[in-house]
Amino acid sequence: MRHDRVGARALPREVPARHAEALATAPPLGLLRSAGARFALIFAGTFVTAAIAFTAVLWWGTAGALDRQTDAAVRADALALSERWRDGGVSAVVEGIEDRLAADIENHAIYMLQAPDGRRVAGNLNQWPVAADAPGAWAYTTVQREGQPAEARLHDIVLEGGFRLLIGRDIDEKTRLRQLLGEGVAWSFGAAITFAIIGAWLMRGMLASRLRPAFATAASIAGGDLSHRVPLTGRHDEFDLLAATMNTMLDRIDRLMSGVRGVSDAIAHDLRTPIARARAKLEDALATAPDEAALKLAVEQGIADLDAISRVFQALLRIAEAEAGARRRAFAPFDLAPVLADAADIYGAAAEARGQVLDTRIPERLEIVGDRDLLLQAVANLLDNAVKFAPPDGHVLLAATLRPDGGAEVVVEDDGPGLAPADRARAGERFFRADAARTTPGSGLGLSLVQAVAHLHGGSLALGDAKPGRESPGLRVTLGLGPA
Repeated sequence: MRHDRVGARALPREVPARHAEALATAPPLGLLRSAGARFALIFAGTFVTAAIAFTAVLWWGTAGALDRQTDAAVRADALALSERWRDGGVSAVVEGIEDRLAADIENHAIYMLQAPDGRRVAGNLNQWPVAADAPGAWAYTTVQREGQPAEARLHDIVLEGGFRLLIGRDIDEKTRLRQLLGEGVAWSFGAAITFAIIGAWLMRGMLASRLRPAFATAASIAGGDLSHRVPLTGRHDEFDLLAATMNTMLDRIDRLMSGVRGVSDAIAHDLRTPIARARAKLEDALATAPDEAALKLAVEQGIADLDAISRVFQALLRIAEAEAGARRRAFAPFDLAPVLADAADIYGAAAEARGQVLDTRIPERLEIVGDRDLLLQAVANLLDNAVKFAPPDGHVLLAATLRPDGGAEVVVEDDGPGLAPADRARAGERFFRADAARTTPGSGLGLSLVQAVAHLHGGSLALGDAKPGRESPGLRVTLGLGPA
């Protein structure tokens, strides 16, 4: 009948055969060039960094806490004995040291009070350690206690009159604990690095195995075999999403390729007849025209036929531009209402000449973003079809509304014979014409352009009965335009 939908679109550029062969036979990527290896290294680095941070916190909370505890005990003891010195002098400090040593059940306390002449006055050290010889110093050193060497943490205090007080703690047990903790940390760090390497290797293998089907499919497609698809695992993860997207893209490419072949066949079939007819008319006129006037008439008819063929090619070019998105450069904000009013004025006269009524329901303003010329052409195609197929006393409606999402809808209705459901499914194919429309002028490209324009504007084209249930249900065409 009439009306056409989108058929084939822009043909994707084919990959040369030598490139496809190179893709299919290319060796595996080197370690440093592999994205999987880089992701694995990031994983390993993150894992090791986390292990280092955990180890640092553990060390600070254990070995560091032991050191801080020892220093706090020595500092408190030094403060207490300094107070005793101010209150009672040497005898008070000696008494305090003896009391502390007597109460030191664990035998960790270290004290030594030294006179100005270097003589030991009190304490459990025989001689002053060299490492703690600086006044006020803190030191880790080995001391002799009861004839046995011991690791100690010492603090030197200078008292009045040249006396010096050494306070410390035996840290042998804490040192051994620190060593054990250090060994545990070293082993844990080694285990963390091992697990990081194993995890990175497994991660790289997993990524490679999940991406291998996509790579194989892409290589097959590049080689010219469009039947391959990326298998889905059913996990619905990111890789399945990528595979589904690739399969959708490949399905579309396959449809485009089939559409291009169909369009080529249709062009060869549908344009061959008018070209042959124009050539035959010109040849007949050249051979049999009785006078110059008849020859001129035949030439004019041939020019008209060639103009019709040129219009077909122009329509194909517009469809190709719309489907390829090349016309997006012309997108701009504009008011669609005056455009619809202009189209209604143009086709209102044609409808009136056929005894038809063209009604309009257009809002005062219909602000959208798009290609003004293409939308005018699309609406003109819809009105042309409606006027063409409505009965002589029929009715045509042009309506438009603004959707809540910012998009718009343009509706064209007629009360003609309408389209069968099977024909609606093919109405957008290029050069498709329903049986009832074979006797009417047209090329079968009108709705192909309308649908291409709808897709270019992020919308859709829908066909249905204008008045369901009637013998002549008419046709309702809805051109949806997406929001800006």
